[in-house]
Amino acid sequence: MPKQINYQLSAEELIQIQRAIAREQRVNVRQRAAAIHLLHQGKKPEEIASTLAVSVGSIYKWHRRWRKRGLDGLANQPRSGAPPKAGASYWRRLGEVLALGPHALGYSFPRWTARWLVAHMAQETGVRLSKSRLRMVMKQLGYRYRHAGRELLE
Repeated sequence: MPKQINYQLSAEELIQIQRAIAREQRVNVRQRAAAIHLLHQGKKPEEIASTLAVSVGSIYKWHRRWRKRGLDGLANQPRSGAPPKAGASYWRRLGEVLALGPHALGYSFPRWTARWLVAHMAQETGVRLSKSRLRMVMKQLGYRYRHAGRELLE
């Protein structure tokens, strides 16, 4: 028979959870605190998961993290991943290249396309980004796209 999990909170823990639900700035912590509160009230993990549109495993994980680290355990944890390919020097040079334009760098076309820009920056810096990544970051940097038959950058 599986081990029974005790979801009951002490008076102090209950106050902490209620404060988090009412005042916490991090939305994910507020949601997870609400799940902990519902467990305390006797709701089943399956019910809570359905209500919050998450997996039952998430409910168990949140409870386990709450027991180990309190409210900090309910916050999103850092995720691993590959470091960014392009750093500040890449983006600085990209700005310079865009300011110069393709003609100044010896190209015959009038405006940069994402394809040509990716190729030029890869040749110059050794860093090859995908066109979609380049477009996304350029949008974040305030550059706009113009469409005139094909995609052009300005």
